[in-house]
Amino acid sequence: MIIKFMLYGFLGWILEIIFTGSGSLLRGSLSLTGYTYLWMFPIYGLAICLEPIHDGIRKAPWPIRGLIWAALILVIEYICGCILIQLIGFCPWDYSGSSPYAVEGLIRLDFSPFWFAAGLIFERIHDFLDQLGFPYSAAAQLKPLLKGPEQKKKP
Repeated sequence: MIIKFMLYGFLGWILEIIFTGSGSLLRGSLSLTGYTYLWMFPIYGLAICLEPIHDGIRKAPWPIRGLIWAALILVIEYICGCILIQLIGFCPWDYSGSSPYAVEGLIRLDFSPFWFAAGLIFERIHDFLDQLGFPYSAAAQLKPLLKGPEQKKKP
């Protein structure tokens, strides 16, 4: 579980740097400056908590799943922003004045299409990590240990 947390944290950082660097290019800067915040690592790492949701909505059509992800990510981003304001006194990704679709500077509703796509990409990453043998829960990792020794059948 810790390994998956770390993988999601690093993948989130990488994707955010690529996203912000691409935005730099769209604004006309060939520097392709990308950035993230150290605070984002544990927030991205907590994607591990979204795996059961993915398992629960797996059979839904992809447009429905994408809408669920977009809404869920916006809610999580908003809550995390509020928590950071309480912890450190500000939100590092303050969107105030950056878009008419910003809500209290904590989320941007116009990012919904990106979150739609990010959620569907997350599903593939989750499935890939499961195929590599990274189980979701600590309980799944401990299950073989909790079984105890094999009981021999008496003839």
